Amino acid sequence: MASFSKAGAALAALREDLAGDVFAPGDPGYDEARTVFNAMIDRRPAVIAQCVDEDDVIRAVRFARELDLHIAVRGGGHSVAGMALGDGALVIDLRRMHQVTVDPAAEAARVQGGATMSHLDRATQPYRLATTGGRASTTGVGGFVLGGGTGWLDRVFGLAVDNLLAVELVTADGERTHASADENPELFWALHGGGGNFGVATALTLGLHELPEFSIAFLFFLPERGPEVIRTFRDLIRTGPDEVSGAALYITGPPEEFLPEHLVGKLVSAVLVTYAGGEEELRRLVEPLLALPHEAEIVGAMPYADVQCMIDDPAGLRNYWSAEYLTGLPDELVDVFAAAADGMPVPSNSQHLLFPQGGAIAAAPDEYPVPYRDAPWAAHPFGVWEHPADDERAKAWVREVRADVRPWSTGAVYLNFVGDEGPERVVAGLGAGNTLRLAQVKRRYDPDNVFRFNHNIRPV
Repeated sequence: MASFSKAGAALAALREDLAGDVFAPGDPGYDEARTVFNAMIDRRPAVIAQCVDEDDVIRAVRFARELDLHIAVRGGGHSVAGMALGDGALVIDLRRMHQVTVDPAAEAARVQGGATMSHLDRATQPYRLATTGGRASTTGVGGFVLGGGTGWLDRVFGLAVDNLLAVELVTADGERTHASADENPELFWALHGGGGNFGVATALTLGLHELPEFSIAFLFFLPERGPEVIRTFRDLIRTGPDEVSGAALYITGPPEEFLPEHLVGKLVSAVLVTYAGGEEELRRLVEPLLALPHEAEIVGAMPYADVQCMIDDPAGLRNYWSAEYLTGLPDELVDVFAAAADGMPVPSNSQHLLFPQGGAIAAAPDEYPVPYRDAPWAAHPFGVWEHPADDERAKAWVREVRADVRPWSTGAVYLNFVGDEGPERVVAGLGAGNTLRLAQVKRRYDPDNVFRFNHNIRPV
């Protein structure tokens, strides 16, 4: 631990040298700078460095090493565990580094480390290009991709890491490093699911794909019809093309004009079908769902970037999530999953979700530390609520859903879907065989485990 005089001198030098802003406890703006998406997180970093370029990141990392501070990295700040913050740590805040540069000829985009999905999707849409992104527009691209990356387009374009072409990184010793298939290939492998364990990703290059049209069908049902809806959606995914994805879900009926008043604020069964194609073909594909008695529907073409922000939750709510990846979706499991919706806090912003996998996810080479790739379905209890009085109730529901579906679990998990659930879950999210290899990469690039505010991989 540095002396007070040394720490004070180093902080003064950082304030002087950083092109961005620096916040310490007591500074105006400090509390705002330490606020993240999940309102349950209340941590007090020693210093927050809002960087504007890679040189700022290098200065901040070297400042932290001089004072023996651990480092948290903030992109979108969406981690349910609040991994963008650390008590007594230096936070490298990348939010002012959000430029996206599209090369349509190469079908690639260079994305700065603080960009969100909205920055990426709005930049690529004019070129009728897209890549697999998260299902919320405010999610940070960096954490999403480095953690694996699943979204509406993964069945047709693969996981986000399957589209990762290169990473520009500042390592724990404050040095610039470039990782790609040809340069530092072992580090590049580790960045395909190993998260922020190896440095600060200041930019990522992602492969893009043609996406001239995108369409959705969003249908709402009485909750008792949920099992029938889920089975119909399951069969649609099984027989449909890879361009079809979406989710079966239970939600609180939103106060929207399209939804009948008797369902507003009540438990609702719903299905969102996404299609990387036109409305006419989508309508043909979802005929079995449209034939079921439903209370409301939205069917039509919609720009992909607009779909991405369609189910955004506002910041400042309380969050607790988890997931189980499933060996299949037999009728018995459908009934178990549907029954578990009864425990979901209603009304709230919570969502009880089933996501399909398969397609390009399963077809891609199984070489990266993403062991959930071969699971055909994922259950994702997504607790989001407003009042602290509901904390225990909401968390208990998430845990109960996991317990209910665990007999069908593969044991693997997508780490971006879970909070801090212990080291065993980290191994489940990386694969037991991959964990040792990742720990060896960690030892090379971060032997002191400076980057530990994540789903942590300890150096060998």
